[in-house]
Amino acid sequence: MLNELYHALDPVAFSAGPITIYWYGIAYIVGAVLTGVVMYRTQRRWGLGLTIEDIWVVVTGIVFGLIIGARLFYLVFYGNGLLFYLQNPLQIIAVNQGGMSFHGGLVGGVIGGVLACRSAGLSAWTIADLAVCGAPLALAIGRCANFVNGELWGKPTDLPWGVVFGGAAGDVARHPSQLYEALLEGIVLFTVLQIMSRRPKLPPQGAFMGVFVLGYGIARILVEFVRVPDAQLGYLFGGVVTMGQILSLPLVLIGIGLLVYAYRADRPQRGHLTD
Repeated sequence: MLNELYHALDPVAFSAGPITIYWYGIAYIVGAVLTGVVMYRTQRRWGLGLTIEDIWVVVTGIVFGLIIGARLFYLVFYGNGLLFYLQNPLQIIAVNQGGMSFHGGLVGGVIGGVLACRSAGLSAWTIADLAVCGAPLALAIGRCANFVNGELWGKPTDLPWGVVFGGAAGDVARHPSQLYEALLEGIVLFTVLQIMSRRPKLPPQGAFMGVFVLGYGIARILVEFVRVPDAQLGYLFGGVVTMGQILSLPLVLIGIGLLVYAYRADRPQRGHLTD
């Protein structure tokens, strides 16, 4: 079923003359909008009194930081090396071909969000907690776009939902690891954070961010066991681990640290106060 679905999909959403729009690009736009909508609805439940303008100022800052950080991290940790990009400078901005790192996107998104919060006089901790309540939906959509692009596929499998991606993946059925990540990093993590956000007594500031970072790190490490690493890197340390797992381990530790800090500080969620 998944195999037939994959081969019925086209990475190009539509094209008109020299203009080509890919589902991958649309996924970023839809993900940002959904994140903003969830943020606004969540802050209303929390009684923070933020305006739509407040939310979109922050979302815009996060998106710009995310795109820049995700691309830079990919070039540094997953790319083809400095010499390749010096000889092919246009490949640096060829994001329509994939090549975005979540880990860099997280760092860039946090920096962009903090700068936007400072300009708007908002609490960065509270905004971060609001943002991660919706971010898993954006992750899920992004991973579905990876599936449509036929990238980041998994190891060979004889399970009934295996997909023959073709091209560099060969003519063997493989784990649709993109959809595994969409489920774990997206739907499951979104559900957990939504349950937390609806508790009568909200967790303290930083707790949502901690759960998000911890949950993503664990999900990514698990899926990497069935996901084929980037061809230019392969397996590291004698074929034991992948770059994705190496970069995700610090997220697990940071997530635990954020949760410990949040519950020790036990600061309530708040809206327009600056940190």
